[in-house]
Amino acid sequence: MMKSFNIPLVFHPIYSQLDLPERHRFPIDKYRTIYERLLAEGVPHSVFHQPKTLDAGSASPLIDASYVEALVSNSLDRKQMRRIGFPWSEQLVKRTFTAVGGTLLTAELALAHGIAINLTGGYHHAFADFGSGFCMINDLYLAANRMLEHDDINRVLIFDCDVHQGDGTAALAEHRDDIITVSLHCEKNFPYRKQVSNMDFGLDNHLDDDEYLQTVEQALHLALSCYDVDAVIYDAGVDIHQYDDLGHLNITTQGVYQRDKLVFDACVSRQLPIAAVIGGGYQRDIAALADVHLQLFKAAHDVTLSNRD
Repeated sequence: MMKSFNIPLVFHPIYSQLDLPERHRFPIDKYRTIYERLLAEGVPHSVFHQPKTLDAGSASPLIDASYVEALVSNSLDRKQMRRIGFPWSEQLVKRTFTAVGGTLLTAELALAHGIAINLTGGYHHAFADFGSGFCMINDLYLAANRMLEHDDINRVLIFDCDVHQGDGTAALAEHRDDIITVSLHCEKNFPYRKQVSNMDFGLDNHLDDDEYLQTVEQALHLALSCYDVDAVIYDAGVDIHQYDDLGHLNITTQGVYQRDKLVFDACVSRQLPIAAVIGGGYQRDIAALADVHLQLFKAAHDVTLSNRD
């Protein structure tokens, strides 16, 4: 039970409000299920914050204005929409920009409170001028830029542990020295054409907990030692899980918890604000998938409790 949970969480019902074709690969119901499970675990309503829908025009100049306009007006061609993986609808556009607004709010709350978590986010396959892999607007990149608007934030680390490389994020931040991108991903998995992050850790298929957690710890140490960062954005994708349909790794639920705890511990011990998003996860059993995603919240809760004591 997490009745003492006091970390700001960001959620909007629209996260799970999207009609998709039957047997569509994207688990749209998981966001609502995670929210309901958190309430059932004793997380108080008072910690939840509801984001506003980001005005599409405000995404540029960071995102190509003509691409944003084409996305909003349903002017992308079939090939472009097929690459995204969703059928176009006005609800899809509204959900997209509300999810991005959620990650921006999470970034602001993290700066104010030390830790904050968005119950969606991690749309890291979105590039400046096209979408891919269920991602249309790169919330991680926009959130890093939002953090950099604050006078005391000069460099942000995007630490991406989704099983798929954060290719869009890497490309967007390629020529930036104030946004550091680190990706730990299954090497033989989507996207098949990788981009170059500041640090890339390509993982072998069927990797187990021990070796994976060692790599996470090493990656964290290297990133935080080599780069003088003032804040962290963490993509806590659970498609690394042994039962994930799209992952190819062999990480247990306990391994996911230990990974998330490692990341929170590293940031809290250094007094680095951390904004986390839940990232990918593709088990068709939504209840089982929610169990794995809940490890992020449990890890954050446990780290804050131990540091309070």
